[in-house]
Amino acid sequence: MEKLEQRLGYTFRDRALLEKALTHSSYANENRGRGLESNERLEFLGDSVLGMVTADYLYRTHPNLPEGDLTRTRAALVCEGSLVVVARALELGSYLKLGKGEDACGGRERPSIQADAVEAVIAAIYLDGGIGSARKFIQHFILDQEGERAVSRDYKTTLQELVQRTPGSTIAYRLVKEIGPDHCRMFVMEVSVGGAPAGQGEGRSKKEAEQMAAKAAIEKLNG
Repeated sequence: MEKLEQRLGYTFRDRALLEKALTHSSYANENRGRGLESNERLEFLGDSVLGMVTADYLYRTHPNLPEGDLTRTRAALVCEGSLVVVARALELGSYLKLGKGEDACGGRERPSIQADAVEAVIAAIYLDGGIGSARKFIQHFILDQEGERAVSRDYKTTLQELVQRTPGSTIAYRLVKEIGPDHCRMFVMEVSVGGAPAGQGEGRSKKEAEQMAAKAAIEKLNG
């Protein structure tokens, strides 16, 4: 944990908070007798802290940017893809506590798990050291990368903006099928544009599969 704290740039007074931030629900469920709590509540808090700090930063540093652009820039900075970049820079996956099934299915590299863990870590820093410490972490790992992250929006947002160029066009996602056992489930989603199938994608969650379907649709529409 000391090496991780060095990467975080923050030393915990209560290291139990960091341990909790790294505990996935699958691990907590497999160890119920130990009374462990997963990082889900911390993730909830961290999401709000991250959103508030990011909004405050953008409001102060871009006084002439309209509300719509502020919203889109914030979304790009706090999206799953942005947080995964942070998780990988910290090598957070190697510190996660996962259930055996989740670990065997590659959970340490799963984008949603990594992104959730970053939010949980932000909350842990906030609870341990206050908003100043959390702001410092967010500034270094996310806000200082604004120029790079702001142009890398998620595929669903990019597809939405692409389709909006044609008045009246709509986007709809539907679940095509589920593959594999409960502990290692894969989802296949299809996206339709204007009522016509435009792309399919798969992922460990419906959200991830929708992103892959949107990516396929973008490639088709731009092809």
